[in-house]
Amino acid sequence: MRALRNLKLIVLGLIVIMFLGMAGFHFIEGWPWFDGLYMVVTTFTTIGYQETHTLSHAGRIFNLFLIIAGVSLVFLGIGSLTQALLEFELGNFFGRRRMEREISRLTDHFIICGVGRVGRSAARELARKPAPFLVIEQNEGKAQRYGEEFHTIIGDATQEATLRQARIEHARGLVAATTTDATNIYIVLTARALNPHLKIIARASEEDAEKHLLTAGADSVISPYVFAGHRIAQSFLRPNVLDFLDIATVRHGKMGLEIEEILIEQRSPFSGQTIESSKIRQELGVIVLAIKHPGQDMRFNPAPDDRIEPGDYLIAMGEPGGLRKLEATANLRS
Repeated sequence: MRALRNLKLIVLGLIVIMFLGMAGFHFIEGWPWFDGLYMVVTTFTTIGYQETHTLSHAGRIFNLFLIIAGVSLVFLGIGSLTQALLEFELGNFFGRRRMEREISRLTDHFIICGVGRVGRSAARELARKPAPFLVIEQNEGKAQRYGEEFHTIIGDATQEATLRQARIEHARGLVAATTTDATNIYIVLTARALNPHLKIIARASEEDAEKHLLTAGADSVISPYVFAGHRIAQSFLRPNVLDFLDIATVRHGKMGLEIEEILIEQRSPFSGQTIESSKIRQELGVIVLAIKHPGQDMRFNPAPDDRIEPGDYLIAMGEPGGLRKLEATANLRS
């Protein structure tokens, strides 16, 4: 903020002139340092008290320059402070209005309820993709803290009005990631009633909560504690497998690999071809790990003569550049 930077410079200038004024009154008039400080403060603030001691002619000339410099900087500081406050308030107002307009146009997006550790991780992963999403957070402090990073709605995600404000009718998925299972159950129940076709993923803290969340309408339930325990055990039992999966799915860029799912559109050049004839591996350096045909189980390690059809999902692994080229070609619509 430019006004704030100017204000810092003005304050620094005032401090310098204040010390110069104290030194001037001390050496020119022989005043004690505190009397010089008192004179400088009353001068800068234009209070109008009489001089602490009678000034000599040289002291009056010095004080004249001190008044011009000090009072000018004080008024400049007041102006810069006013400008900074206006910029801050107007920035917050127009930033909020802009966010509300962007939220009102969201479709096929994701809703993350709760901006705790799980919610933040999910939001940052979606932002990395990037994929459209917004966050609902009831705690105003947290919402403001992450409001600049994510589109954020301050409200209770268990309430219909809040979910409608998040355009749940047009959403693609919802994450119930608050810290309490009871709240997540209420969120799932409300969200499922508002959008029966919504994909809902819920966080569970207790093992018994999983069945209740599934009954409420969640499509899948994830327990961070169970997941963490599983990873700890795998780190002992299969450390190399776990390192490879981390490199490919979590620690992006360490080995230059990612795993992605690619939708094959009707007019894609890959549509109707076999794995071998598509030359995905040869030309793009991407390995097709599995094919998911609509309504069928996923086929792992597909054979060279397995056919790629429209509507299939390819589970592919490779460098980010190759995956982006594969996705662009697979998603051709015309």
